Amino acid sequence: MGDEVQFNVFKHALVPAHYLLSDEEAKEVLKKLKVDKDQLPKIRRSDPCIRLLEEKFGPIKEGRVIKVVRQSRTSEVATAYRLVRG
Repeated sequence: MGDEVQFNVFKHALVPAHYLLSDEEAKEVLKKLKVDKDQLPKIRRSDPCIRLLEEKFGPIKEGRVIKVVRQSRTSEVATAYRLVRG
């Protein structure tokens, strides 16, 4: 088996949508939230969602910001941000 993804986790009902933000979008989000990148929760490059995003966008370097959007019973939509780490 190689590094290719065997199962598309985005098709699972319990996996929220993940979006790779551009550097400009990330700067705007960090400014709006009044936080530094290092204050964001981390997501590993080995995470299956990141590996699938890499199939679409190419290698994702450490320090990039991922937007995670999930459905919520209380707020309808909950948005979180994660910092890619090794």
